[in-house]
Amino acid sequence: MRAANRLSIAGKLLERGALRYTPAGVPAIEFRLAHESEQIEAEKPRRAECEIACIALGSSALLLKDAAPGDAMELEGFLAAKSVKSRSPVLHVTNIEFIEGN
Repeated sequence: MRAANRLSIAGKLLERGALRYTPAGVPAIEFRLAHESEQIEAEKPRRAECEIACIALGSSALLLKDAAPGDAMELEGFLAAKSVKSRSPVLHVTNIEFIEGN
């Protein structure tokens, strides 16, 4: 059985690292996304705010190399540990859609 691990989130680019390349030559870029929304929890509206660490590889990384803080986007991807030493989650982005009107 395959375990579900898909995340879809919208927000604004908070900060972006420099484009780098893995030892295999794959483009990679790390960034942080700031999310703000209103959600319903226990039949009551609740303000949801968070920041999430993200990484994009390949063509997704190339799309982000010229993005600026404040750019709005919708991301899809999966969560994985940052490293063997740090089990903090990082969103591995598989799809990026920039929201018009930035």
